[in-house]
Amino acid sequence: MLGHFVISRHDRRPARQGWRPVRLLRVISGGQTGVDRAALDVALELGLPCGGTAPKGRLAEDGRIPDRYPLVEGPSPDYNVRTEANVKDADATLILVLRKPLSGGTLLTCQLARRHRKPVAVVALDAEDAVAQIRRFLERTRPETLNVAGPRESSSPGIGDRARLALVSALGSG
Repeated sequence: MLGHFVISRHDRRPARQGWRPVRLLRVISGGQTGVDRAALDVALELGLPCGGTAPKGRLAEDGRIPDRYPLVEGPSPDYNVRTEANVKDADATLILVLRKPLSGGTLLTCQLARRHRKPVAVVALDAEDAVAQIRRFLERTRPETLNVAGPRESSSPGIGDRARLALVSALGSG
């Protein structure tokens, strides 16, 4: 069943003991710097299939998205078109941020997930239990394709490294 899922500050229970990673078939993102690239890097590191839709021309804030990321080019250079394609292509969307409230493309991603009735979780990486929140979301939604999104590196310095650490912990075997 698809629906909305936003982790509330009251849902802070630890992930259950003996947690085993949910079997994801694919991790997707739009390839932007920051959270998007961290998700793709972790998927490649863990041997998970990955991909997603990039803007036409593989545009990102630092130039062209490197070819090592297996993304397809969308029909438009508009980031919003790419964002919607990735939301629609996924079973669920995980948004990683350093702090709330959401803004810009990160806010749009959340709005599009709700519009398309896809489960979405917004996890603040500065939360003590961020990894447990990610794991709970994956346990509850059990997506085969997970869209991972969040701020670009220039708007949230350090977000890529923080997202990478959380995703390795949440998606890895431990």
